[in-house]
Amino acid sequence: MKHLAVIDLGSNSARLTVTRIQDNGAYENVVEKKDPVRLSENMAPENILKQPAIDRTIESLKAFHDIYSQYENVEVKAVATAATRIAKNQKEFIDLVKEKTDIKLEVISGESEARYDYLGVMAKMPVANCIIMDTGGASTELILVHNHIAEHLISIPYGAVNLTESFLDADKVSASELFCLTAKMQNIFNNIIWLNKGRHLPIVALGGSNRTLGKIIRKKVLKQAEVDIQSLRMNLDEAQNIYNTLLNSDLKQRRAIPGVSKERADIIIGGLNPIITLMNLIDSQSIMFSTAGLRNGILSEYLSNNKK
Repeated sequence: MKHLAVIDLGSNSARLTVTRIQDNGAYENVVEKKDPVRLSENMAPENILKQPAIDRTIESLKAFHDIYSQYENVEVKAVATAATRIAKNQKEFIDLVKEKTDIKLEVISGESEARYDYLGVMAKMPVANCIIMDTGGASTELILVHNHIAEHLISIPYGAVNLTESFLDADKVSASELFCLTAKMQNIFNNIIWLNKGRHLPIVALGGSNRTLGKIIRKKVLKQAEVDIQSLRMNLDEAQNIYNTLLNSDLKQRRAIPGVSKERADIIIGGLNPIITLMNLIDSQSIMFSTAGLRNGILSEYLSNNKK
Protein backbone atom coordinates (compact mmCIF):
# COMPACT_ATOMS: atom_id res chain seq x y z
CA MET A 1 0.00 0.00 0.00
CA LYS A 2 1.16 3.51 -0.78
CA HIS A 3 -0.17 7.06 -0.77
CA LEU A 4 -0.04 9.79 -3.39
CA ALA A 5 -0.28 13.36 -2.10
CA VAL A 6 -1.14 15.86 -4.83
CA ILE A 7 -0.88 19.59 -4.16
CA ASP A 8 -2.38 22.02 -6.64
CA LEU A 9 -1.19 25.55 -5.87
CA GLY A 10 -3.44 27.75 -7.94
CA SER A 11 -3.83 31.49 -8.18
CA ASN A 12 -6.82 31.63 -5.84
CA SER A 13 -6.75 28.34 -3.88
CA ALA A 14 -4.32 25.73 -2.65
CA ARG A 15 -5.67 22.19 -2.72
CA LEU A 16 -4.44 18.90 -1.31
CA THR A 17 -5.61 15.39 -2.11
CA VAL A 18 -4.14 12.30 -0.50
CA THR A 19 -5.04 9.04 -2.25
CA ARG A 20 -4.52 5.60 -0.73
CA ILE A 21 -3.49 3.10 -3.42
CA GLN A 22 -3.72 -0.61 -2.67
CA ASP A 23 -1.33 -3.18 -4.10
CA ASN A 24 -4.12 -4.47 -6.37
CA GLY A 25 -4.59 -1.00 -7.89
CA ALA A 26 -7.73 -0.06 -5.96
CA TYR A 27 -7.65 3.46 -4.58
CA GLU A 28 -9.59 5.93 -2.45
CA ASN A 29 -9.13 9.55 -1.45
CA VAL A 30 -8.46 9.84 2.27
CA VAL A 31 -7.84 13.61 2.40
CA GLU A 32 -9.29 16.49 0.41
CA LYS A 33 -8.52 20.00 1.62
CA LYS A 34 -8.75 23.48 0.15
CA ASP A 35 -7.43 26.82 1.41
CA PRO A 36 -8.31 30.18 -0.22
CA VAL A 37 -4.75 31.58 -0.31
CA ARG A 38 -5.40 34.15 -3.11
CA LEU A 39 -1.76 33.88 -4.25
CA SER A 40 -2.25 36.15 -7.27
CA GLU A 41 -3.69 39.01 -5.23
CA ASN A 42 -2.29 42.42 -6.29
CA MET A 43 0.30 40.88 -8.63
CA ALA A 44 -0.50 43.19 -11.54
CA PRO A 45 0.98 45.08 -13.25
CA GLU A 46 4.45 44.01 -12.09
CA ASN A 47 3.69 40.25 -12.01
CA ILE A 48 5.31 39.98 -8.61
CA LEU A 49 3.96 37.75 -5.85
CA LYS A 50 3.28 39.98 -2.86
CA GLN A 51 4.39 39.16 0.68
CA PRO A 52 0.93 38.85 2.32
CA ALA A 53 -0.09 36.31 -0.33
CA ILE A 54 3.23 34.47 0.01
CA ASP A 55 2.82 34.30 3.79
CA ARG A 56 -0.72 32.90 3.50
CA THR A 57 0.45 30.30 1.01
CA ILE A 58 3.41 29.21 3.11
CA GLU A 59 1.15 28.66 6.12
CA SER A 60 -1.26 26.62 4.03
CA LEU A 61 1.50 24.47 2.57
CA LYS A 62 2.96 23.87 6.04
CA ALA A 63 -0.44 22.54 7.12
CA PHE A 64 -0.61 20.34 4.00
CA HIS A 65 2.84 18.92 4.82
CA ASP A 66 1.73 18.09 8.35
CA ILE A 67 -1.37 16.33 7.01
CA TYR A 68 0.20 14.08 4.39
CA SER A 69 3.21 13.30 6.61
CA GLN A 70 0.88 11.30 8.86
CA TYR A 71 0.53 8.65 6.16
CA GLU A 72 3.00 5.89 5.38
CA ASN A 73 4.83 5.41 2.10
CA VAL A 74 3.86 8.81 0.66
CA GLU A 75 4.88 10.13 -2.75
CA VAL A 76 4.30 13.84 -3.25
CA LYS A 77 3.47 15.65 -6.48
CA ALA A 78 3.18 19.40 -5.92
CA VAL A 79 2.44 21.67 -8.87
CA ALA A 80 2.03 25.43 -9.17
CA THR A 81 0.02 27.05 -11.93
CA ALA A 82 -0.71 30.49 -13.37
CA ALA A 83 0.25 32.91 -10.59
CA THR A 84 3.60 31.22 -9.98
CA ARG A 85 4.08 30.65 -13.71
CA ILE A 86 4.04 34.36 -14.53
CA ALA A 87 5.71 35.65 -11.36
CA LYS A 88 8.98 37.51 -11.84
CA ASN A 89 9.98 36.39 -8.35
CA GLN A 90 9.13 32.78 -9.13
CA LYS A 91 12.53 31.32 -8.18
CA GLU A 92 12.64 33.17 -4.86
CA PHE A 93 9.14 31.94 -4.05
CA ILE A 94 9.89 28.31 -5.01
CA ASP A 95 13.08 28.37 -2.94
CA LEU A 96 11.24 29.86 0.04
CA VAL A 97 8.51 27.21 -0.14
CA LYS A 98 11.17 24.49 -0.14
CA GLU A 99 12.98 26.09 2.81
CA LYS A 100 9.87 26.67 4.93
CA THR A 101 7.77 23.61 4.10
CA ASP A 102 10.11 21.03 2.52
CA ILE A 103 7.74 20.93 -0.46
CA LYS A 104 9.33 21.01 -3.91
CA LEU A 105 6.97 22.85 -6.22
CA GLU A 106 6.95 22.10 -9.92
CA VAL A 107 5.76 25.01 -12.05
CA ILE A 108 3.79 23.51 -14.92
CA SER A 109 2.95 25.12 -18.24
CA GLY A 110 -0.55 26.19 -19.16
CA GLU A 111 -0.66 23.42 -21.74
CA SER A 112 0.25 20.83 -19.08
CA GLU A 113 -2.44 22.22 -16.80
CA ALA A 114 -5.01 21.87 -19.60
CA ARG A 115 -3.84 18.32 -20.35
CA TYR A 116 -4.25 17.31 -16.70
CA ASP A 117 -7.74 18.86 -16.71
CA TYR A 118 -8.59 16.73 -19.73
CA LEU A 119 -7.22 13.53 -18.14
CA GLY A 120 -9.11 14.24 -14.92
CA VAL A 121 -12.44 14.84 -16.64
CA MET A 122 -12.11 11.80 -18.90
CA ALA A 123 -11.33 9.57 -15.92
CA LYS A 124 -14.51 10.63 -14.13
CA MET A 125 -17.02 11.49 -16.88
CA PRO A 126 -15.78 10.46 -20.34
CA VAL A 127 -17.75 12.91 -22.49
CA ALA A 128 -17.34 12.24 -26.21
CA ASN A 129 -17.69 15.80 -27.52
CA CYS A 130 -17.41 18.99 -25.48
CA ILE A 131 -15.32 21.99 -24.54
CA ILE A 132 -13.68 21.66 -21.14
CA MET A 133 -13.29 25.04 -19.44
CA ASP A 134 -11.31 25.52 -16.23
CA THR A 135 -11.48 29.08 -14.94
CA GLY A 136 -8.94 29.65 -12.18
CA GLY A 137 -7.69 32.73 -10.40
CA ALA A 138 -5.24 33.92 -13.05
CA SER A 139 -5.76 31.66 -16.05
CA THR A 140 -8.43 29.82 -18.01
CA GLU A 141 -7.82 26.51 -19.73
CA LEU A 142 -9.85 25.43 -22.76
CA ILE A 143 -9.83 21.95 -24.30
CA LEU A 144 -11.80 20.94 -27.39
CA VAL A 145 -12.76 17.26 -27.12
CA HIS A 146 -13.91 15.33 -30.18
CA ASN A 147 -14.58 11.60 -29.97
CA HIS A 148 -13.03 11.52 -26.47
CA ILE A 149 -9.74 12.97 -27.80
CA ALA A 150 -8.27 16.36 -26.86
CA GLU A 151 -8.11 17.88 -30.33
CA HIS A 152 -6.97 21.36 -29.22
CA LEU A 153 -6.02 22.92 -25.91
CA ILE A 154 -4.89 26.32 -24.72
CA SER A 155 -4.30 28.30 -21.53
CA ILE A 156 -5.05 32.02 -21.49
CA PRO A 157 -3.64 34.25 -18.72
CA TYR A 158 -6.96 35.56 -17.43
CA GLY A 159 -8.99 34.30 -14.48
CA ALA A 160 -11.29 35.37 -11.68
CA VAL A 161 -8.74 37.33 -9.64
CA ASN A 162 -6.84 39.25 -12.31
CA LEU A 163 -9.97 39.96 -14.38
CA THR A 164 -11.66 41.42 -11.31
CA GLU A 165 -8.63 43.49 -10.37
CA SER A 166 -8.22 44.76 -13.94
CA PHE A 167 -11.84 45.52 -14.85
CA LEU A 168 -14.31 45.44 -11.99
CA ASP A 169 -15.20 47.07 -8.73
CA ALA A 170 -15.24 44.31 -6.13
CA ASP A 171 -18.45 45.65 -4.58
CA LYS A 172 -20.89 46.82 -7.26
CA VAL A 173 -20.13 46.29 -10.94
CA SER A 174 -21.10 49.08 -13.35
CA ALA A 175 -22.46 48.61 -16.86
CA SER A 176 -19.34 50.16 -18.39
CA GLU A 177 -17.07 47.84 -16.39
CA LEU A 178 -19.03 44.80 -17.51
CA PHE A 179 -18.97 45.99 -21.13
CA CYS A 180 -15.18 46.41 -21.11
CA LEU A 181 -14.63 43.00 -19.50
CA THR A 182 -17.00 41.20 -21.88
CA ALA A 183 -15.45 42.90 -24.91
CA LYS A 184 -12.02 41.79 -23.74
CA MET A 185 -13.09 38.17 -23.38
CA GLN A 186 -14.93 38.19 -26.72
CA ASN A 187 -11.78 39.45 -28.44
CA ILE A 188 -9.67 36.73 -26.80
CA PHE A 189 -12.09 33.95 -27.77
CA ASN A 190 -12.50 35.28 -31.31
CA ASN A 191 -8.74 34.89 -31.79
CA ILE A 192 -8.86 31.20 -30.83
CA ILE A 193 -9.89 29.98 -34.28
CA TRP A 194 -10.50 26.35 -33.33
CA LEU A 195 -13.27 27.37 -30.93
CA ASN A 196 -15.46 27.55 -34.06
CA LYS A 197 -15.28 23.75 -34.13
CA GLY A 198 -16.93 23.74 -30.72
CA ARG A 199 -20.12 25.53 -31.78
CA HIS A 200 -23.22 24.11 -30.08
CA LEU A 201 -21.16 21.71 -27.94
CA PRO A 202 -21.76 21.51 -24.17
CA ILE A 203 -19.19 23.04 -21.85
CA VAL A 204 -17.75 20.87 -19.08
CA ALA A 205 -17.10 23.41 -16.34
CA LEU A 206 -14.21 23.20 -13.88
CA GLY A 207 -12.77 25.66 -11.39
CA GLY A 208 -14.22 27.27 -8.30
CA SER A 209 -15.99 30.13 -10.08
CA ASN A 210 -17.69 27.91 -12.65
CA ARG A 211 -18.68 25.33 -10.04
CA THR A 212 -20.33 28.11 -8.04
CA LEU A 213 -23.06 28.18 -10.70
CA GLY A 214 -23.80 24.53 -9.96
CA LYS A 215 -23.74 25.07 -6.22
CA ILE A 216 -26.18 27.97 -6.48
CA ILE A 217 -28.72 26.03 -8.52
CA ARG A 218 -28.39 22.88 -6.40
CA LYS A 219 -28.84 24.74 -3.14
CA LYS A 220 -31.76 26.67 -4.60
CA VAL A 221 -33.49 23.47 -5.69
CA LEU A 222 -32.41 20.98 -3.02
CA LYS A 223 -31.82 23.45 -0.16
CA GLN A 224 -29.00 21.27 1.17
CA ALA A 225 -25.93 22.47 3.05
CA GLU A 226 -23.63 20.16 1.06
CA VAL A 227 -24.36 19.28 -2.54
CA ASP A 228 -22.64 17.12 -5.14
CA ILE A 229 -22.55 18.86 -8.51
CA GLN A 230 -20.69 16.12 -10.42
CA SER A 231 -22.45 15.66 -13.80
CA LEU A 232 -25.10 18.27 -12.94
CA ARG A 233 -26.43 19.99 -16.07
CA MET A 234 -27.53 23.59 -16.48
CA ASN A 235 -28.86 25.38 -19.55
CA LEU A 236 -27.79 28.79 -20.83
CA ASP A 237 -30.90 30.57 -19.60
CA GLU A 238 -30.38 29.29 -16.05
CA ALA A 239 -26.72 30.33 -16.10
CA GLN A 240 -27.53 33.80 -17.41
CA ASN A 241 -30.30 34.29 -14.84
CA ILE A 242 -27.91 33.48 -12.02
CA TYR A 243 -25.26 35.76 -13.51
CA ASN A 244 -27.82 38.56 -13.77
CA THR A 245 -28.72 38.10 -10.10
CA LEU A 246 -25.05 38.37 -9.16
CA LEU A 247 -24.62 41.49 -11.30
CA ASN A 248 -27.56 43.16 -9.60
CA SER A 249 -26.15 42.43 -6.14
CA ASP A 250 -23.49 44.25 -4.16
CA LEU A 251 -20.76 42.37 -2.33
CA LYS A 252 -22.76 41.96 0.89
CA GLN A 253 -25.75 40.61 -1.03
CA ARG A 254 -23.61 38.20 -3.06
CA ARG A 255 -22.10 36.79 0.12
CA ALA A 256 -25.62 36.00 1.32
CA ILE A 257 -26.56 34.00 -1.79
CA PRO A 258 -26.57 30.25 -0.96
CA GLY A 259 -23.80 28.54 -2.90
CA VAL A 260 -21.50 31.58 -3.07
CA SER A 261 -18.58 31.19 -0.68
CA LYS A 262 -17.73 34.32 1.28
CA GLU A 263 -14.11 34.26 0.12
CA ARG A 264 -15.18 34.11 -3.56
CA ALA A 265 -17.99 36.67 -3.56
CA ASP A 266 -15.72 39.57 -4.54
CA ILE A 267 -14.36 37.78 -7.65
CA ILE A 268 -17.34 35.68 -8.75
CA ILE A 269 -18.60 38.12 -11.40
CA GLY A 270 -15.19 38.32 -13.02
CA GLY A 271 -14.79 34.57 -12.62
CA LEU A 272 -18.05 33.74 -14.38
CA ASN A 273 -17.72 36.21 -17.23
CA PRO A 274 -15.53 33.91 -19.38
CA ILE A 275 -18.01 31.01 -19.37
CA ILE A 276 -21.07 33.21 -19.95
CA THR A 277 -19.28 35.03 -22.77
CA LEU A 278 -18.08 31.79 -24.38
CA MET A 279 -21.49 30.12 -24.20
CA ASN A 280 -23.06 33.00 -26.10
CA LEU A 281 -20.21 33.18 -28.58
CA ILE A 282 -20.35 29.51 -29.62
CA ASP A 283 -24.09 29.13 -29.00
CA SER A 284 -23.58 26.46 -26.36
CA GLN A 285 -26.86 25.66 -24.65
CA SER A 286 -25.67 23.59 -21.70
CA ILE A 287 -23.06 23.26 -18.98
CA MET A 288 -22.03 19.98 -17.37
CA PHE A 289 -20.24 20.43 -14.07
CA SER A 290 -17.33 18.27 -13.03
CA THR A 291 -15.60 18.06 -9.67
CA ALA A 292 -12.62 16.48 -11.44
CA GLY A 293 -9.68 18.45 -12.72
CA LEU A 294 -5.94 18.85 -12.43
CA ARG A 295 -5.42 16.70 -9.33
CA ASN A 296 -7.54 13.91 -10.81
CA GLY A 297 -5.50 14.14 -14.00
CA ILE A 298 -2.26 13.78 -12.07
CA LEU A 299 -3.67 10.75 -10.25
CA SER A 300 -4.85 9.22 -13.53
CA GLU A 301 -1.40 9.67 -15.07
CA TYR A 302 0.27 8.24 -11.96
CA LEU A 303 -1.93 5.15 -11.94
CA SER A 304 -1.34 4.61 -15.65
CA ASN A 305 2.44 4.92 -15.28
CA ASN A 306 2.54 2.58 -12.27
CA LYS A 307 0.44 -0.33 -13.54
CA LYS A 308 1.92 -3.68 -12.63
